[in-house]
Amino acid sequence: MKKLILSAAIVLGNLSTFAQSSTVKKIEKTETTTKVVEEKYTEIKAEEVPEALQIALKTVYPEAVIEKAFVNGKKEFKLEIKNGDHKTTVYADANGNWIKK
Repeated sequence: MKKLILSAAIVLGNLSTFAQSSTVKKIEKTETTTKVVEEKYTEIKAEEVPEALQIALKTVYPEAVIEKAFVNGKKEFKLEIKNGDHKTTVYADANGNWIKK
C-alpha cells in the first residue's frame, strides 16, 4: 500500500511540474545596431564635374544649375542643384549613374 501511495505522489508531482513548465513564456530581446558611416566629401568647382555627369544632369533636369559640387574618395559626386524654385541634392558617380543615398 505504501508503494501505491508513493507512486501516486510521484506521478502527481511530475504532472504538476510539467504543467508549470508549459505555462512559462520565454521572451528574448534582440538589439539592432545602426552603423552610420560618414562619407567625407571635398568641395570642388562646378566646372570640375565630369562631362558625363553634366550631360546626365541636363538630361534629367534640363534647367538645373549646379550651386555646389563635392567629391569623395570613391569618385562619387554630391551635387547641390537648383531647378527652378526647388533646391535639392543628388548623388552620382563620374559616369553619370545616379546613386540613392
